[in-house]
Amino acid sequence: MHLDQQTVTSSATAIRDNLKQIIQENNALAEAISYADFEPLIEGIQQANAIFLIAAGRSGYSMRSTAMRLMHLGFNVHFVGDTTTPAIREGDLLWAASGSGTTSSIVRAAEKGKSVGAQVFAITTNASSKLAGIADAHLLVPAAEKEDRGEGKSRQYAGSLFEQALLLIGDAIFMELWKSAGSSAETLWQRHANME
Repeated sequence: MHLDQQTVTSSATAIRDNLKQIIQENNALAEAISYADFEPLIEGIQQANAIFLIAAGRSGYSMRSTAMRLMHLGFNVHFVGDTTTPAIREGDLLWAASGSGTTSSIVRAAEKGKSVGAQVFAITTNASSKLAGIADAHLLVPAAEKEDRGEGKSRQYAGSLFEQALLLIGDAIFMELWKSAGSSAETLWQRHANME
């Protein structure tokens, strides 16, 4: 299929406008988050024997990216559901993300973590959700839930803004932990995958 130049130019302009919209929504979200709520997570990461991350769907991909960065810093980190994930225990941290805060597998993991004495930190769009209620600490990300069909919080489809925010929040936390550790980029690179 061959597109004429006018169609290509029109699509390119629309893509540029879409990207600007996505960035604007993330900027607005960044202004609405309560940053004091990050303190328990930062302390939990630094003190935990092991760190477990869990999220489903596209949120899971964002959280896997964060797990990778924590590994680069030298933390003992696991993504729940991988075949090599060990048992969670007292002294560990479970970092759980669910836009709705009701995803059953994530709620069950949080309940299990609490039952063995692990610390649970949750990120949701719903402060009154079951996951938020289980957690020791909670960060509210005021984005649209995937079931939200309106455009009040986001013009993007489903939970896209929440999923993007998870990735950006994970990178922002990584940057702070990296700065605190004082490690060089070369030190982190030595932990980077070498069997790609």
